[in-house]
Amino acid sequence: MKIFIQIPCFNEEKQLAKTVGSIKEASKNFSFYKNQKIEWELLIIDDGSTDNTAKLAMDLGIKHIIINKTNKGLAYSFQRGLNECLLLGADYIVNTDGDNQYEARDIQKILLPILDDKADMVIGDRQILRLEEFSFIKKIFQLVGSWFVRLVSNTRVKDAPSGFRAYSRWAASKINIQDRYTYTLENIIQAKDKNLRIVSVSVRTNPSLRKSRLIKSNFQYILMALQSITKNLLRYQSASLVKFFSYILFGSSLTLYIFLIFNWTTFSWFYVKFLIVISTLLFLFATHFFIFSYSCFLYNKNRRLIEEILSKDKFEKNKK
Repeated sequence: MKIFIQIPCFNEEKQLAKTVGSIKEASKNFSFYKNQKIEWELLIIDDGSTDNTAKLAMDLGIKHIIINKTNKGLAYSFQRGLNECLLLGADYIVNTDGDNQYEARDIQKILLPILDDKADMVIGDRQILRLEEFSFIKKIFQLVGSWFVRLVSNTRVKDAPSGFRAYSRWAASKINIQDRYTYTLENIIQAKDKNLRIVSVSVRTNPSLRKSRLIKSNFQYILMALQSITKNLLRYQSASLVKFFSYILFGSSLTLYIFLIFNWTTFSWFYVKFLIVISTLLFLFATHFFIFSYSCFLYNKNRRLIEEILSKDKFEKNKK
C-alpha cells in the first residue's frame, strides 16, 4: 500500500524542515494497516519559490519534487500534485500545508475512514471556534462560509477552507480543479457532483508561524470565495440554476395572469394591457430559460463524459 503526502509550498524554507520532520515521525507509528505494510512517500510542489524551498527539500532527502518555474497559485499546485501522485502509483493521497499548520499525528485519523471504506474523501475540521489565533470576525466568516458551501454542495463539510485532506486513488482521479484562486471550495462542489463520499473529522492544529498568503484580508477572501462559488455553481449546477429561474418566472407570470382574471375590472384598460404585456414577457422569458436549461443539461452530460474518460486514464493507465 503506497500513501503519498503532498505538500504545496511557496517560500516555506523556514517551516519546511519542521513540517517534514513531524510527518516522518508520525508515519513511523503507522506502518501497517490490517497486516498490510504502508509505504510512505513525500511529494513537494514548489510553486515558484524565491527562497531555498526546493534545495531544502532535496537536502531533507525528499525524492519527489515538482518545481513550478513561476508562481502558479495554490489551486494549480494542488492539482499538479494529485496528478503526479497518481502517476507515481499512489493508492491514497494526503494533502497538507508546508507551514506545519496541521498536526501530523492526525494524518492517520483522516486516512482511516478511507482505509475502512467509509469515505472517498476526508476533510480535516480545525474546529474554528477553538482556534485562539483567529479573530472573532474571522471565525464568523469561516463558519458562515462553510455553512454556505454545505448549502450549495449538499454536504456536511464542517470546515470548507481546510487544506488538510485525504483521498482514495479513485477519488483523486476524479478531481480536476479549474479555479485559479483556491481548490478547497471547488473540490467540495466537484466531489459532490461526482457522488464522492465526503467525511469531516476533527483535527488538531499547531500555532501559526506566519500570516496566510492566500487570505490577505477578510474582505478580499469573501469576495474571492463568492466568485469561486458562483463560477463553480455555474460550471457544475447550471441546469438546476437556470431551471430554478425559469420556475420563478413561470410562477410570476401565472400569478399576474390570475390576478388580472379576478381584478381586471378594477383597473383602467391601459394598466390591464400593461400587465398583460408584462405577464406575457415573463412567460416568454421563462420558456426561454427552461429551454436553455436543457442545453445546460446536455453540456453537463458532455462534461461528465469527458471527465470520466480523464478519470479512467488517471486511475488505470498511470498506475504502476
